[in-house]
Amino acid sequence: MPARFKPWLKARLIAGFFVTVPVVATGWILWWFWSKIDDLFGPMYTAIFGRPVPGLGFLTAVGIILLVGTVARNVVGRQVIAWGDAVLLRVPIYRRLYPSVKMLIDAFSPERRSSFKAVVLVQHPRPGEYAFGFVTSELLIELPEGKTEMATVFIPTNNLYLGDVVVVPRADIVPTGLGVEEGIRIILSAGTATPTRLPRF
Repeated sequence: MPARFKPWLKARLIAGFFVTVPVVATGWILWWFWSKIDDLFGPMYTAIFGRPVPGLGFLTAVGIILLVGTVARNVVGRQVIAWGDAVLLRVPIYRRLYPSVKMLIDAFSPERRSSFKAVVLVQHPRPGEYAFGFVTSELLIELPEGKTEMATVFIPTNNLYLGDVVVVPRADIVPTGLGVEEGIRIILSAGTATPTRLPRF
């Protein structure tokens, strides 16, 4: 193999790998989800119709999710969900995991995306190093030297699922001008989607 052909081949193999793997992985996850959900509801339809009906279990799961979403959007449904949450919080082991998982899912829910007020840069984990974060709330801290306006910032450290919560002075926050969707895209792309210039207004 000619020496100058090796870099050409290597570059195209790497490019093909990073295009193919996400496509295959996404397809595998969707197939796995489809089969598992279908396996859950499939026996019920086999008993009703006398034969397997592929895909009907998956459609049932989608229908249940749609029904729960419809109920959750009205006043009575919200009260029922609140009551269900209160019940779950009394289950010994469940109550230790459920609040954290629910808060995480809620934070990235399209209807509650407003919990992320802005995409910012803060010095983290040490001075001189900056990390992308999402402002989640603002507060006023009363110190002996006076009152200081602060902001709570969530800094993802493992994609969007885990991270650090820091409280920093508002004056130390660098605004980026990015939307929440753009901030999430930057995190999920491991920084490759970062604009070439910030702040961007």
